[in-house]
Amino acid sequence: MTFILAIDQGTTSSRAILFRPDLTVAAVAQREFTQHYPASGWVEHDPEEIWATVVATLRAVLAQAGATAADVAAIGITNQRETTVIWDRASGAAIHNAIVWQDRRTADACARLAAAGHEPRVAAITGLRLDPYFSATKIAWILDHVDGARARAGRGELAFGTIDSFLLWRLTAGRVHATDATNASRTLLCDIASGDWSDEMLALFDVPRSLLPEIRDCAADFGATEPGLLGGAVAIAGIAGDQQAALIGQACFAPGMMKSTYGTGCFALINTGAEPVPSTNRLLTTIAYQLAGKRTYALEGAIFIAGAAVQWLRDGLGIIKSAAETEALAAVADPAQDVVLVPAFVGLGAPHWDAECRGALYGLTRATGPRELARAALESVGFQTRDLIEAMKADWRAPAETVLRVDGGMVASNWTMQFLADILDAPVDRPGFAETTALGAAYLAGLRVGLCPPPDRFAAGWRVERRFSPSMPAGTRAAKYAAWRDAVARTLSRD
Repeated sequence: MTFILAIDQGTTSSRAILFRPDLTVAAVAQREFTQHYPASGWVEHDPEEIWATVVATLRAVLAQAGATAADVAAIGITNQRETTVIWDRASGAAIHNAIVWQDRRTADACARLAAAGHEPRVAAITGLRLDPYFSATKIAWILDHVDGARARAGRGELAFGTIDSFLLWRLTAGRVHATDATNASRTLLCDIASGDWSDEMLALFDVPRSLLPEIRDCAADFGATEPGLLGGAVAIAGIAGDQQAALIGQACFAPGMMKSTYGTGCFALINTGAEPVPSTNRLLTTIAYQLAGKRTYALEGAIFIAGAAVQWLRDGLGIIKSAAETEALAAVADPAQDVVLVPAFVGLGAPHWDAECRGALYGLTRATGPRELARAALESVGFQTRDLIEAMKADWRAPAETVLRVDGGMVASNWTMQFLADILDAPVDRPGFAETTALGAAYLAGLRVGLCPPPDRFAAGWRVERRFSPSMPAGTRAAKYAAWRDAVARTLSRD
């Protein structure tokens, strides 16, 4: 048996999934790791802990399947995007904790650059906005706050990478310092038209070019693992950031196709084809994937808090013990109570982009309890998705698919997916295989080594597990969305 091994390095856990050549799952292993919150709005990960969980899961899936490195044709990597690591090229040790994509510590730096008039040029080159979400200001922060780091970077002693690059460096024992086009496009340093690093952006953010990895296709030769790691060398043949990997796993290869992934945050993408589409509705223009040197683009809307709102109910308020409880609670919530949660725990993402905004609850009464809070948390995901989809349709002038393909941990909740279809007034398709992020990474690696078919044949094999069709009365939909829009406006006005 020949396998494809996918590394899915996420925000709260690392997973390894062993796929058979037909892309069915042979084994899965997962390890959670620690979230560090050193200050309000700051989020960090320990790179060594991430590395340890990745190695542990790789070895675990091989053991589960009774497989060895010789049975694996290739490895594909997908990762939490924008999260920033800088490490010593000689030792491989990080010089600071990884600064996570959710982290807002560089909000002031972004505001200063915006006030100086740089945002239009940044958007024109990178497709992104001046926001702490992206990697460039995180890089500058580490260089400026770790003793001697900027001087060492100038001497070429340090390396930067998003998590894919860091893992690739470790997997290859420092032989390969590279990334793929999708991860590069999330740094604020990449010219998405040329697919290369932008000297203008490097100068603006004061980032030395010597730090940066080489940019390659998503399906490419990324070297091979150090033989001692898994008992033999294994080719690394695919890399894509998690949201682009999910777009690929959902087989959204045709312009106009849309997918939305629900994990810690929520990320909706629409394939816009061979040309980047500038957004006039505060969305992001990004590289969807790059194959054989040809880039395909997407419009993206990013919601910072989706599943994290459910984690807040569990860990912050203690009103549930597991995420699965929210569905049953929401189903019996009092319909007369219009409780609205604006989950701006780390600011609001697209299309608002307010890094300083913080969360709020509206409509509380003495009768409000866990059921209503659970419903408000789940509904907030649907409301935020509608904000994104409406902005996408305004930017994407060509006809778009009327169906939204969904994936990620939250799609297991039938109640949440039905509300999503209701508030969007559009069908929502849940695929037969929900872990499309790992599937996308495995497909890229399999495509590179000749085990997987070309995109059109892969797309023909995509299957829906359940379609959720809208059933909410139009008047109810309009009233609920109006209440959401009012709540967001009130929250933003507090700044």
